[in-house]
Amino acid sequence: MTGQTPCIAITPGEPAGIGPELMTHLNDAFPGARLVVVADPALLSQAGHDIPVFAPDAPNPPAGELTVWPVPLASPAQPGRLDPANAPYVLETLRTAAKGCLSGLFDAMVTGPVHKGVINESGQAFTGHTEFLAELTNAPTPVMMLVADTLRVALVTTHLPLKDVPAAITRERLTAVLRILDADLRRFYGLRAPRILVTGLNPHAGEGGHMGQEDIEIIEPTLASLRDEGLTLTGPMPADTLFTPRHLAEADAVLAMYHDQGLPVLKHAGFGRAVNVTLGLPIIRTSVDHGTALDLAGQHRADAGSLKAAVTEAIRMTQTSR
Repeated sequence: MTGQTPCIAITPGEPAGIGPELMTHLNDAFPGARLVVVADPALLSQAGHDIPVFAPDAPNPPAGELTVWPVPLASPAQPGRLDPANAPYVLETLRTAAKGCLSGLFDAMVTGPVHKGVINESGQAFTGHTEFLAELTNAPTPVMMLVADTLRVALVTTHLPLKDVPAAITRERLTAVLRILDADLRRFYGLRAPRILVTGLNPHAGEGGHMGQEDIEIIEPTLASLRDEGLTLTGPMPADTLFTPRHLAEADAVLAMYHDQGLPVLKHAGFGRAVNVTLGLPIIRTSVDHGTALDLAGQHRADAGSLKAAVTEAIRMTQTSR
């Protein structure tokens, strides 16, 4: 750790998107933390913010002030216009921030929105931040969780085609995800006995096997086994009734089986202030809940609410886990 004042690395993401200009909203916004933007200084200047260069061997910069860790662009960036030549730059900013977290230089990292398509067009396979950072940090089971106010929704599977989801819901995968979710809710949220609601996979949680066998054959016995370990689990529950105030009032988190089962509800409840948290890593990583918004890039009309929420969450997780 870097001392009592958290030091947070921030990657702006796709250089042609709104990420670089969102950095201008952070200066003086967090007087209790040191924020280091990992990016090309010229890109940030173009977006309207000249930031002092961060020197790892120099005295710590004052809390509340932004500094930049220079990573050069491969090609000049134009707002709203994707360029595959800059895909390696985007990945290098992530590597730099993650390695800084692993070394203890940074306490956490916050990521801006990337464009998966242009990274893949550059010839580099990329399914998302979650998977990329897991491979980089040798984390076998990363868990995606989104947070909006008191609602926390984690996922068993992330960026998979819907047709591939049932085969990915195994006892081994479900067990690993629930153990990580329980452990990290304790570590980063200070919960002594996290209460987790678990959705079923099929409509009506399988309706007693009439709408699919996965809930009976995989989910139910896995939850029973984990309850014997001391985890507080309820489910499998029908997803269409789980997300109601009565049930959510009795839960610390929800575990959904796949991306579009859990995240539409959370984003409806908190879009613009929601935070993406990656659990199961040896580092703390949070992110915004939105995309690159290429149509808004360069206009300084983008809302920085989710970015500020992600920084706030990273700081809070750092302080809770100390």
